[in-house]
Amino acid sequence: MINDIEPYVAGEQPKQGQKVIKLNTNENPYPPTPKVKEALEQFDLSTLRLYPDTNSTDVIKAAAAFDGVSEENIFCGNGSDEVLAIAFQTFFEKKALTGLPVLMPDYSYSFYPVFSEFYDIRRQTIALKEDFRLDPDDYIGVPNCGIVFANPNAPTSRAIAVADCARIAAANPDSVVIVDEAYVAFEENYESAVTLINEYKNVCVIRTLSKAFSLAGIRLGYAVGSPELIEGLKRARDSFNSYPVDRLAQKVAEAALLDKAYYDETRSKIIATRAAFAKELEELGFTMPPSSANFVFAKPPVDCGTLYQNLRNKGILVRYFNKPVLKDYLRITIGTDEEMAQLLDAIKEEVKNAENSADCKTDKRD
Repeated sequence: MINDIEPYVAGEQPKQGQKVIKLNTNENPYPPTPKVKEALEQFDLSTLRLYPDTNSTDVIKAAAAFDGVSEENIFCGNGSDEVLAIAFQTFFEKKALTGLPVLMPDYSYSFYPVFSEFYDIRRQTIALKEDFRLDPDDYIGVPNCGIVFANPNAPTSRAIAVADCARIAAANPDSVVIVDEAYVAFEENYESAVTLINEYKNVCVIRTLSKAFSLAGIRLGYAVGSPELIEGLKRARDSFNSYPVDRLAQKVAEAALLDKAYYDETRSKIIATRAAFAKELEELGFTMPPSSANFVFAKPPVDCGTLYQNLRNKGILVRYFNKPVLKDYLRITIGTDEEMAQLLDAIKEEVKNAENSADCKTDKRD
């Protein structure tokens, strides 16, 4: 029953005109490439009367060039969430009728369990290690109808090596292994699981333009996999919507994918800011796993829920998951250097206030 499904809850969106520092939804703090503006200025508005290209051909060409694969290896959708939903339906739903579960980390992107419930697919969550590391051995020898995980993982920020993704794929040849790479660009020396698709026909990599390309507002994602997997995704898509990506989104996405220099520039800025910010947090007594994403997953030296609310009251939005284990951590998106400096000032004030409050209580007991 649809009423039994607990839907995905997105990060808080500020009201129009509300001035906040928004560090709660892992958006890129920098604008998209200037090539996007050029594409919009040159866009022929009269073509909006026509349906868009079903296959997003120009986007597929640009994505294929960006990832160094063939066009037959790319499938486009209306955001990576839609691509993931179609992938669950295509690769897991019928196989799940055997009673086998889809395997996923116990703490990962919270849309995965939503999709499982929506498509009535039994799921088996695999615990992360105490340091929030995904252990590939935990996905070997476990009967399943498919496997999905984010790499780097969200909200925990840790990544595993592509060689470990290959181990999982090799050990599960009869299951599709979905590697969700929404944040892969923010590993300093990253290697994508896209490099596995020729050897491992069961690997499907999901990419998004929301994060590294600064295009969360247009909703475009894509899958990279063997031609057989891509054909399956197309068949599923065309069974309910043959025109998922609109004309404007296709032009904008193509322009962004073709400007790799700008992509490299902005990701480098975010990586540098993350390193400096993490160091400052550690000096304040925060602990966190090493981040390969455009956010940190940080445990403060003060009450986490209180810190979250006090920052919110000051107009600074970060993400707080009030769930077991996660409730002790804040997920903080990396913004501009100026935004992170303002956040640090606010955090320092809150930590100092908490320490003074604790000292007052101690004095009263004495």
